Amino acid sequence: MSNEILGEALPFDEKIVLKSWAHRNVSEQEYLEYHRKSVENFKESWESVAKELEWFTPWEKVMEETQNKNVYKWFVGGTTNISYLSLDRHVKTWRRHKVAYIWEGEPVDDQGRPKEVRKYTYYDLWREVNRVAYAMKTKLGLKKGDRIAIYLPMIPELPIVMLAAARLGVIFTVIFSGFTAENIASRVNDLNATLIFTADGVYRRGKILKLKEIVDQSLNLTPSVKRVIVVRRLGGEVQLGQRDVLLEELLRDVPSNAYVEPERMESNETLYVLYTSGTTGKPKGMIHDHGGYATLLHATMKWVFDARDDDVYFCTADIGWVTGHSYIVFGPLIEGLTSILYEGTLDTPAPDRWWSIVERYGVTILYTSPTGVRTLMKFGEDYVKKHDLSTLRVIHSVGEPINPSAWRWLFQVVGNGRAPVGSTWWMTETGGIMISHLPGLMLVPMKPGTNGYPLPGVEADVLDESGNPVRPGERGYLVLKNPWPGMPAAPTGIWGDHERYVKTYWSKYPGLFYAGDYAVKDKDGYIWVAGRADEVMKVSGHRIGTYELESVLVSHRAVSEAAVIGVPDQVKGEVPIAYVVLKVGNQPSEEMRKELMDWIRNNYGPIGLPKALFFVTKLPKTRSGKIMRRLIRSVATNSPLGDITSLEDVGSVDEVKQAYDEFVKSIK
Repeated sequence: MSNEILGEALPFDEKIVLKSWAHRNVSEQEYLEYHRKSVENFKESWESVAKELEWFTPWEKVMEETQNKNVYKWFVGGTTNISYLSLDRHVKTWRRHKVAYIWEGEPVDDQGRPKEVRKYTYYDLWREVNRVAYAMKTKLGLKKGDRIAIYLPMIPELPIVMLAAARLGVIFTVIFSGFTAENIASRVNDLNATLIFTADGVYRRGKILKLKEIVDQSLNLTPSVKRVIVVRRLGGEVQLGQRDVLLEELLRDVPSNAYVEPERMESNETLYVLYTSGTTGKPKGMIHDHGGYATLLHATMKWVFDARDDDVYFCTADIGWVTGHSYIVFGPLIEGLTSILYEGTLDTPAPDRWWSIVERYGVTILYTSPTGVRTLMKFGEDYVKKHDLSTLRVIHSVGEPINPSAWRWLFQVVGNGRAPVGSTWWMTETGGIMISHLPGLMLVPMKPGTNGYPLPGVEADVLDESGNPVRPGERGYLVLKNPWPGMPAAPTGIWGDHERYVKTYWSKYPGLFYAGDYAVKDKDGYIWVAGRADEVMKVSGHRIGTYELESVLVSHRAVSEAAVIGVPDQVKGEVPIAYVVLKVGNQPSEEMRKELMDWIRNNYGPIGLPKALFFVTKLPKTRSGKIMRRLIRSVATNSPLGDITSLEDVGSVDEVKQAYDEFVKSIK
């Protein structure tokens, strides 16, 4: 291979600069010098950001390592409360009557217009959060340090409960509303939560999912749970047990002007615990705090999203994942933005639902996922072009690396070449964005598919197995060299398991945070994350990222999505096999299969040729849109599927299995 990235014929030095952003009068070299100074003095750099927030009492020390190795405290001794930062300080200003959230339900009328829209000003939201916090404190007896679980869909009550818990100093864990009873139980039991917030149900693709019934099943496995609070989303009768109470009943006699003083939380006290997916082994409960986490979110909202008071911000993620915690709830509210909350899926009732939302509310900042983009690409451009998207001024993606072809579609079709498009890199563990283009500081020249530079104060590098920096353009493992505010917090990083925290993130390269991602650093210093390190195949001694081959396939004119996995081979060690979803208007055929194999040969090389290439209409994905490659691998290796509770559509696995079985028969 030449100096290509992610398999597409794209030189590392291709740059796109938007002249309309010329007012960001900072050159690339000036930024690099600024960044160099920020990492040399990273404590002072982050301290200057923290000073922009309000604190009840100032900190005594910027950072210190705890007795638990690799666990750091930020702004030691300082007190604040993220609920106060998100609401109270705005209510004291002109933002009191500014819209904080516009919520849109999934159901639509005969004209395709949303049947339900709710708007909350900052004052409305502050009042509701205080009422819920008042009921939690006086009626449920919750206090600082208590632990609860939240199993709610994308409705306003979800951020309201999160903010109410934060106000009291109650530790919460949000459980994605697509998980089953067993997933709920594992998280509730690990946290030893005493209460669950849930809803009677939720709309998804026109159907009703009954969440309360799933919670009821989990109660047989969760002895610590004493109460279940139910939000009536669907409006009908709800079957209530002895420990159940409707939220509306709990709030019935709570005065509209109820007020709860925000608990003065030491910067490092736990805000929430969020569990990673746990595809292998027990899910890891990552701890995030109040002060350091708020500082990171404040910085990234300014630097990455260039957040301004007149913005309308739309993050398409689910609050059940960390993106929703950081960039639907706390980050935008800290900055006083108007945000969109959408309940449903991107293609209900049609594949232009997101674009209709952008047009309807004049969205200016869009934060979405590469998987969602590739899904919509297969329907062509007409669904996009029927809407006026001229208000968009910043677009970013999150969740996994973005293919250069998907980047171009976002830039050219959705943004019409006007808006900068970035690919942010971060994880549940980091709490917020670590690597990105930074329109709020300067418009770093864009390269299709790159993540960009590390943020100020963040030192990232790409290392080989021995811990040495790789040469520009070579693949290696992504690491973070400095601690940062918002990182896994005291006391143990992972809830109740400090040993696992050190082993997972700090043992491969002692003293450095190992992200578990495969990456490239080009000659300009741009980072290109190429997927998870455990999704790298070793084919005849060559290390090939599955995502690299997927990107080659997606760059073909007829391909919408692709999933590549490695399977054992007696001669080569491993070989790739590929599953492809074609764009609308293209049909599977032997001619198309040959064309795609030739495409891989010409754009990647013979070493990347799949042993088999299958056509399917859909890929197995989580309900948050990530491709579940491990399920595809399980089918190919005839292994147990394992946990499929986050699978969006069981039929997608059946289709993958049928295609593979037919291939096996054909070679016997």
